[in-house]
Amino acid sequence: MNINKTITFLGAGSMAEAIIGGLITRRIVSPRMITVANLQDQERLDYIKTTYSVQTESDRLRAIKEADIIVLAMKPKNVHDAISHIKEHVTGSQLIVSVIAGIPTALIEEELGSTNPVIRTMPNTSAKVGESASAICPGAHATDGDLLTVEALFKAIGTVSVVEEAQMDAVTGVAGSGPAYFYYMVEAMEKAAQEAGLSEQQSRDLITQTVVGVGKRLQQTSKTPKELYKEVMSPGGTTEAGISELSAHATQDILQKAIGKAVKRSTELGSAYTPTNHSS
Repeated sequence: MNINKTITFLGAGSMAEAIIGGLITRRIVSPRMITVANLQDQERLDYIKTTYSVQTESDRLRAIKEADIIVLAMKPKNVHDAISHIKEHVTGSQLIVSVIAGIPTALIEEELGSTNPVIRTMPNTSAKVGESASAICPGAHATDGDLLTVEALFKAIGTVSVVEEAQMDAVTGVAGSGPAYFYYMVEAMEKAAQEAGLSEQQSRDLITQTVVGVGKRLQQTSKTPKELYKEVMSPGGTTEAGISELSAHATQDILQKAIGKAVKRSTELGSAYTPTNHSS
């Protein structure tokens, strides 16, 4: 499937790169149809242009001029300045897609001061390999057709769930931040493996395939995670010894608290950058 729409990314961070990489690798959008704008970091723009063969631009207004879809991919603290800069130049036919953590569609709509369709999304960086777990929700002016367009774009880089906007902070804490939790745990597993005598490459190969296998197993079974780890355990065995240590340190409770913190931070980001509180 090829989507014949011009897309401008305002922001060139890791999330923008992951989406761009996924769209190009899957041949959903031609590199010549993608423009990436970044105001300050020319080195980053040069890297994006060289790596993905997309168009780059240091001027936001030139970047959005011919865009069918404008993707807001800047940091939350920069959303007001960015929209203030472009809003007089946004045409009524342009679809606005936000990948900014915590920022509600109502804020973007009010900042724009127009009836442009706005769709909020929360992908994760696994988009770069076409395996993002993304959620999307429509703003007040978005049509079913707009939602289908964005759903098609993000299905190209993984799975898509259409959710209520009230659920987006939970999505951000669980799926948006989720890859980092797994990488953090893999880092610990690699250190333990090397301390036990495996080489760096052996550790990486074994653990990476283990993670891939776990993901596929979860996709293909109706069993709960608890039932699955119980399958691996045998009385007095190695897995029981490891799980006992994790339980002794309340590892699940700690992880739940970590996700709760991430969800709370997403909510805080949305409340901090309201139209009446730009300086927060």
